[in-house]
Amino acid sequence: MTLPGKPLQIAWFLLLAITVCIVLTVRIRLLDLPLERDEGEYAYAGQLLLQGVPPYQLAYNMKFPGTSAAYALLMSIFGQTTAGVHLGLLVVNVATMALVFLLAKRLLNSTVACAAAAAYALLSVSPSGQGFAGHATHFVVLPVLCGTWLLLVARERSVALICASGVLFGLGVLMKQPGAVFVLFALVYLFWRDSAEGLDVRSRLVRSGAFVSGALLPFAAMCLLLWQAGVFQKFWFWTFQYAREYGTQTSLSQAVQNFVFAMKYVVGAEALLWALAAIGAIVCLANLKSHPHRLLLALLVAGAVAVLPGFHFRPHYFILVLPAVALLVGVAADLRLPKFRLLPLLSFLLVSAALVWPLLAHRAFFFRLSPEAASRHVYGTNPFPESLRIGDFLRENTTPDDTIAVLGSEPQIYFYANRRSATGYIYTYGLMERHQYAAQMQQEMVREIVAARPKFIVMVSVGASWLRQPDSDETLMNWFNEYSTRELQPAGYVGIISSDNTEYYLPYRSESLTPTETHLTIWQRKL
Repeated sequence: MTLPGKPLQIAWFLLLAITVCIVLTVRIRLLDLPLERDEGEYAYAGQLLLQGVPPYQLAYNMKFPGTSAAYALLMSIFGQTTAGVHLGLLVVNVATMALVFLLAKRLLNSTVACAAAAAYALLSVSPSGQGFAGHATHFVVLPVLCGTWLLLVARERSVALICASGVLFGLGVLMKQPGAVFVLFALVYLFWRDSAEGLDVRSRLVRSGAFVSGALLPFAAMCLLLWQAGVFQKFWFWTFQYAREYGTQTSLSQAVQNFVFAMKYVVGAEALLWALAAIGAIVCLANLKSHPHRLLLALLVAGAVAVLPGFHFRPHYFILVLPAVALLVGVAADLRLPKFRLLPLLSFLLVSAALVWPLLAHRAFFFRLSPEAASRHVYGTNPFPESLRIGDFLRENTTPDDTIAVLGSEPQIYFYANRRSATGYIYTYGLMERHQYAAQMQQEMVREIVAARPKFIVMVSVGASWLRQPDSDETLMNWFNEYSTRELQPAGYVGIISSDNTEYYLPYRSESLTPTETHLTIWQRKL
């Protein structure tokens, strides 16, 4: 016996509503989840923007400043707190779910829309892909999907809408450079669609030109603003010269290993959803003459290519491909065979099971663990919970005019302390890598710290905060060993014994201190 069409359609909407409510409950429950490094970077840079400090002046990084600007905007609304950051992410995530639904409904039907939006909601919050954190990839996906929606609406020959779509895709690039792949995807799609609809060459060129002009506008405006702020040279070095070095360090064999490891981690408990997406892709390949199916395959290819740069394949990079994966889940959910009348009902049950299984597999993270324990569950002994206490200690023992420095890659400490860095090097990964700029970057960091004379320096003795290599330059470490002896005295110590045991010595108490392998030492400048 099969459900009639109307009740089954209601069931799809109920499934979507229940999934979205569960996901929102999870995100609200974890609003106080300690910031990880990328979030700390964007939050600190956004904090500086709200203070009138331009990008790349006090915080160097190889990403375009769009996500930092988005953080600044969201924190101006929701507050400069961990909860404020995650409330902003919640808004971005809900908007993205809505766009997935609208795209699927316009391209196909409401069944596909419900299944796709529900799949995206769950995939985008899963600890497997680290989507619960405010990574730049979330901020790429939102304008890209919005731009895609406008391209679909612009079929009625609206050049203005095409230009606006280009602007949105251009904003996606500002969030993170791999967003440029989606610009190419949209341009190829637009030109192909206009050709298929019989537009003359002149009209096609005008429309494509309007799109490219719109896509270039955000980048041009950003460059002008950075030039006026006097930081364009730093911006160019970090986002083009150093980024080129960073992106060419991974060998092909290492890239394959990275990919295999990442896919095992990312697919994880969501394997059934990914399997349904594979079925959806096969359906699209079998219907290549259909415009919607071609578009979905093109979006999948664009997302996959956007994950490739650098061949690092970190879990949150795969957020770029999640909209396409979710839309393909929707395609699989709407698969129909004339002689198999039970298939729509079975598809509903299968998608429901695919959504329930990750909720069960991640039930501790989603429903039980405290925000601090949830951070440990995903990130192990990385010092993200500890950064909160350290930030409070630094803020309470400094004035707003004092500077601090963190030797390690823990930019969230600057954000929590609400104090400016004595150096623009808020990450030390680049200083440990094998490239032509490593030595000069270490020397520059030393010069900046010496000149600024920070009141406190936090030495992070955590392997994941440095990623030292056998042949890493030791200039920075050799300098600090000598400098700390001459200029500094211990002011605090945090020892991470295990994932559920951290000892705090704030202020420093040497008589009861038992050093651990993973620890952070707070040094204060001698009077």
